[in-house]
Amino acid sequence: MFKVGRALATIAVASMVMLTAVDLAEARRAGGGFGSRGTRTFSTPPITRTAPGDAAPINRTMTPQQTPGQATGQQTMGQTRPAAQRPGLFGGFGRSLLGGLALGGLIGMLMGNGLGGAAGFLGLLLQVGLIFGAVMLAMRFFGRRNEPAAAGYSPRDAATGYSRPSGNGFDTGMPFKIPQIGGAARQEPARAASQPADEIGVGQQDLDQFETMLKQVQAAYATEDYAALRKLATPEAMSWLAEELSDNATKGLKNEVSDVHLVQGDVAEAWREDDADYATVAMRYESIDVTRDRATGRVVEGDPDHPTEAVELWTFLRKRGGDWQVSAIQGMAA
Repeated sequence: MFKVGRALATIAVASMVMLTAVDLAEARRAGGGFGSRGTRTFSTPPITRTAPGDAAPINRTMTPQQTPGQATGQQTMGQTRPAAQRPGLFGGFGRSLLGGLALGGLIGMLMGNGLGGAAGFLGLLLQVGLIFGAVMLAMRFFGRRNEPAAAGYSPRDAATGYSRPSGNGFDTGMPFKIPQIGGAARQEPARAASQPADEIGVGQQDLDQFETMLKQVQAAYATEDYAALRKLATPEAMSWLAEELSDNATKGLKNEVSDVHLVQGDVAEAWREDDADYATVAMRYESIDVTRDRATGRVVEGDPDHPTEAVELWTFLRKRGGDWQVSAIQGMAA
């Protein structure tokens, strides 16, 4: 019984750790964004009329996360070091509790009095479950309390702006709309829109180009045109788009996006870093967005006959003397 009990206890604790780690990894990947917004990669863009809620954080990026005391002067696109992640459930306090419990149980078994037979072993598993639940609740509680103060996740409040709609769906205060790549559901207004923080003077020609690029990127993504995506997106954003296309191909799926129509768009913020200009734009757009079985053409997800609407924030980057490129795409936070 001692040998069987020790083996089962070790397997139980190890299994819980493995399953939870997988779940957290999947949660980080789903529902967020990818790419780089330079030194503002980990900050939440201001809310706008088009996107009245917070954007989902960028959780797939090559931009290192800066600590509050670090200098953040240069754009870091193309780096291979992944962004720092907040400690998981089994970091720090949680790991110590579970590690101590597992170690205590195993030492007790080795001393001959840890399990006390089958009933004792079941009691050990029950204790592991109770401690696990308590740690999870504690981490969630303290995580919620600490999140608003964390760097990069505090929304910026400002006065309401925008008027004079233009012919392309932008406000000249700036609403326009984009096709969805893993898009998000429409969000209902929750609070007043922020004044766009435009530090570089985004003009109508830029807005027209953003709308055109929205359609071009969606078309290239749907046809899996890697050459076109390389021209339209930065190397980092292109790598994430290519990864999504590769994942679809591996699963035998193909995402088709067509009939893209920009409904509304706003410039959330625009700024300059060294020799590069950035513009983050909230876009609400309609499109026919379906996923098909690559072999049979059968629709797996989406409606081929009716358009769906998505709201996303796209960040565009322009090096001095160059053209705009897509550098990041974010959905809306749940």
